[in-house]
Amino acid sequence: MTRVQSAVAILLCFLMGSPVFGQTEGLTLETGQGFFHSLGRPYRVRPVAEVSFADSLRVEKLMRAGTIYLSLRDAIALALENNLDIESVRYNPKLARADLLRASAGQLIRNVSSNISSGASSASPNVQSSAAAVNNVSGSSGSSGGTTVLSGLNIQLAGAAIPNVEPTAYAQLGFSHTTQINASNFVSGTAALTASGKNLVYGLQQSFWTGTTVQLYSSSTFGYNQNASTAQFNPVDYGSVNLAITQNLLNGFGLAVNKRAYHKAVNNLRTNDLVFKEQVIATVANVVNLYWDLVTFDDELKVQQETLRLDTQLYQDNKKRAELGAIAPIDTIQAEADMKAQQQNVITQESQVLRQEMILKSVLTRNGLDNPLVVGARIVPTDHIDVPEQDALMPVQDLIAEAMKSRPEVEQNQIVLENARLDLLGVKNNLRPSLQAVVNLSDAGQAGTAIPANAGPYGINYYFAGGYGTVLNQVFSRNFPSYSASIALTIPIRNRANQADLITTELGYRQSQIQDRQLQNNIKLSVLNAWTDLRNARAAYETSIVARKLQDETLAGARRRYELGTNTILDVVIAQRDDTTRQLSEVDARNQYQRARTNLQQIEGKTLDAYDVDLDEARTGQVKRAPDALPPGDGH
Repeated sequence: MTRVQSAVAILLCFLMGSPVFGQTEGLTLETGQGFFHSLGRPYRVRPVAEVSFADSLRVEKLMRAGTIYLSLRDAIALALENNLDIESVRYNPKLARADLLRASAGQLIRNVSSNISSGASSASPNVQSSAAAVNNVSGSSGSSGGTTVLSGLNIQLAGAAIPNVEPTAYAQLGFSHTTQINASNFVSGTAALTASGKNLVYGLQQSFWTGTTVQLYSSSTFGYNQNASTAQFNPVDYGSVNLAITQNLLNGFGLAVNKRAYHKAVNNLRTNDLVFKEQVIATVANVVNLYWDLVTFDDELKVQQETLRLDTQLYQDNKKRAELGAIAPIDTIQAEADMKAQQQNVITQESQVLRQEMILKSVLTRNGLDNPLVVGARIVPTDHIDVPEQDALMPVQDLIAEAMKSRPEVEQNQIVLENARLDLLGVKNNLRPSLQAVVNLSDAGQAGTAIPANAGPYGINYYFAGGYGTVLNQVFSRNFPSYSASIALTIPIRNRANQADLITTELGYRQSQIQDRQLQNNIKLSVLNAWTDLRNARAAYETSIVARKLQDETLAGARRRYELGTNTILDVVIAQRDDTTRQLSEVDARNQYQRARTNLQQIEGKTLDAYDVDLDEARTGQVKRAPDALPPGDGH
């Protein structure tokens, strides 16, 4: 018997110690094998991969001689591989799967964030506002449209209790010694009755989604020894095997009620996939806008540089003519002042281009701002904005229908409403009284060492003579069975708390329905506005082209008249400024058109299709497509 107890004690110590062995400072991969390793696996820390902040090799492949030659396709690929907003949201599906594992054990689920980041803003010509844009490079975070007043831990706690379906094994080993003072020694033969013994209780408990709880346990006492001189058996061993079954019949009854958290966790798996898709759409649209803004800033810099070249040439020509006495010296001063002012415009525009490049680098890399090679490299966009002859737009009603079908937020809201209905189901069930059916089955046994000297008038029943083996034989032979069955009913008289929970949950569900309708209305309005903005942007671009061409002719005429002496230098300067303004307006109008087109694609939910983005590649962070070929250069 001592050996059995020792073995049990050693096994219990091992089980208690196994979680401690697994909790090392770092999260490492499991390498153990064997039965005991598998036995302790549920109590060890699961390995979680460390976050990698290394950039993909695509950055190096696009760099040559301190210059990053970047196409829009490669910019999007770099974002899918390195963007930290996307990397952060990659963890959400993993968190949702962990939540599903938790819900499968009958535990309440945790909330997983459904917020997305809209990304960085482009550089501004103003230094302070540009600094703010860089410092807040992650951009504003917005809701995915899937949050409602029903999300939150407090609401999840309302409703019928969810059964813990995680099977539980338990064991308790103890020792006791008691002393009882007796006023009379007639029964025990002693004035102070002392008793000692060892006890062991162990068993299993399991609840089920049906609202059923089953408990199977054994209770044993070893070597129960008394100092009573009248005892016929001393020491004595006791033992029993018990089975208890409890079934909820009203409150907490039914698969749908008890598995509602599990079903919500399953729904959340899909929700997090949609949130991930929404983040990829937002990031790709942000990268597209940042890229085209850089192209625009470069084009504006070229306009400013060309204007500076013309102003410098005009100043030099005037200086020579003034030296020859052909014009007044004041004309040279005016040309020089205009040249100096334009030099400042070029410096300002160059600074804006540099800031835009740094912002783009921060979005497309993980540690690029820590890498001197990347920080010092200039970005040369290899693509340019092309405005098609006409926009192949569907009728606006078709655009709205396409947006309602493709936008991830629409399906997200439907899942939120479904989860709200599951919450409502649990809260309604909690209004019911508690009615439980309980069945208990028990088989017991007893055996000990007979003391013939204490035999009574009828002698000693040697059926109870023996050790713990005799006890087990009696238990499993069911020599002393016991049965009981009962029904317990608990009725809350006023039930105000549960009524309040139901009212709160129903009102929250109605608010969720309103929010869903608001989302649909906002999408429809956004499509209409984006469609209108695209038409206006095209009209503004076409007008800017005509205005720039007319101003080119005006400038050329002003220069000719100045050369003929019929115009003053001021007329030429004004015409040159107007021409620069018209050129910058054309560049800006082209960029606004591109932004309007990108915005319409995002509102339709067609961004990924428009730029051939593979969502599976976005999930893994590995784009299979090779980088675009670099433009020809010396030695290449």
